[in-house]
Amino acid sequence: MRIARFTTGDDPMFGLVDGAGEKIAEITGDPLYTKIELTGTVHQVEDVRLLAPVIPRSKIIGIGRNYADHAKEMGNEVPAEPLMFLIPNTAVIGPGDPVVMPEISERVDYEGELAVVIGRMCKDVSPEEAKKVVLGYTISNDVTARDLQKSDGQWSRAKGFDTFCPLGPWIETDLDPADSRVTTRLDGEVVQDGPTSDMIFGVAELISHASRAFTLLPGDVILTGTPEGVGPVKAGQRVEVEVPEIGVLANTYVALEESEEA
Repeated sequence: MRIARFTTGDDPMFGLVDGAGEKIAEITGDPLYTKIELTGTVHQVEDVRLLAPVIPRSKIIGIGRNYADHAKEMGNEVPAEPLMFLIPNTAVIGPGDPVVMPEISERVDYEGELAVVIGRMCKDVSPEEAKKVVLGYTISNDVTARDLQKSDGQWSRAKGFDTFCPLGPWIETDLDPADSRVTTRLDGEVVQDGPTSDMIFGVAELISHASRAFTLLPGDVILTGTPEGVGPVKAGQRVEVEVPEIGVLANTYVALEESEEA
């Protein structure tokens, strides 16, 4: 099942997307909290504006260096346990929204990732029970001001700017997170392409580890790390991140002054 959040020009609503990704059937309420019931209204995807499929009410948990080759390309050792950081929910944007590059940074990178959406409140979850707390999976781009990441020594500013956490295009509830692939394209050229089986810590381990530190709430999102091939983006370039079972998340990067003029 694919769950989308969208608007036709009025208040945001939720819907179920068909297998072809062409139609959205409206549902009542928020599927994180209410039973899914169809309203009977169906829209063409091309006629609506897709929004980020979830706006975390509590937190986004990022995972650093979760692919060995990515850790190596950044000159780092593989961590002994999941390396976590927090991203504010104000960083979230949806598919097609512009990523605004801050003037203070001279290098902004893409990082395509698979993201996990938590479906119910939990604490101290075992890896064996982790699957039960997952609503589904979506795609993320963990945008990073690389120069600020290095100078700050911690990552909240470098990864937390407004617009730095694109999510979408929808949530897929039926996916094996250990048997998929993350592919990132920069202006149509493949720059990242890695199987999720290469993760150092799998999704169940990440959920368990995070829940030992934080109570996880419905709508919380865990970014699972990025494959090797990260790199800089210039204003005007377009980044597409694809997970075949979900779809494609595409966003164009713009300079701050361009976004202010718009």
